[in-house]
Amino acid sequence: MASDMSFEVPAKCDVCVVRHKAICSVLSEAELKDFNHIARHRSIPAGQVIAADTDIVFANILNGVVKLTKTLADGRQQIVGLQFPPDFMGRIYAKESPYFAEAATDVELCAFPKDGFEVMLRRYPGLEHRLFENTLDELDSAREWMLLLGRKTAKERVASLLLMIAQRAPNIGCAHTPEINFSRFSLPLTRADLGDYLGLTLETVSRQMTNLKKAGIIELVDNREIIVPDLAALEQLASS
Repeated sequence: MASDMSFEVPAKCDVCVVRHKAICSVLSEAELKDFNHIARHRSIPAGQVIAADTDIVFANILNGVVKLTKTLADGRQQIVGLQFPPDFMGRIYAKESPYFAEAATDVELCAFPKDGFEVMLRRYPGLEHRLFENTLDELDSAREWMLLLGRKTAKERVASLLLMIAQRAPNIGCAHTPEINFSRFSLPLTRADLGDYLGLTLETVSRQMTNLKKAGIIELVDNREIIVPDLAALEQLASS
């Protein structure tokens, strides 16, 4: 069940920070006005549950990072994904969520009730088409992640994850200036969680972070905050 510690107010599409990037960007002004009737702005503090296995939550992520986990039969949990603005949360037409969603950082969502959102999909084919495109993009990303876990070295895995976060950093309120090839961001996960997500031990993640620092690929401001002085160098390492 989703946490009762979240704060919810009516959504305002005219001031939405992901208005032109999220799935609703395909809607006309009249269609968006109709869509806005079911939208609610939710604020969830870091560490709080957004959706458990039995919940269905549909939402555009406006700010922050969401961690998706899968619970195994023996009770263990595996991180299976990270979502950033303007990603869409939710499994359409499902009776329950296949994943456990948690706010890895403070998160802001534009959330929609299940029945109301599915009505909008039927009413506006462009919205359904955009959601289908998003689903295919997520499938491509999942296949890339399979390649990372199956073929890349520990150093390449850590570099790949840091690169992904750096590339999404502008959408989570972090500094990223492509024209000068620079990024600064805070890791949305603990190093133990990074290891879980990458299929590595905590010790291996820490060792690879230290190696990247010694090589000048990254600078560690503290345990969470990272500076990438040369994104091209990080990308080259992640792709090697």
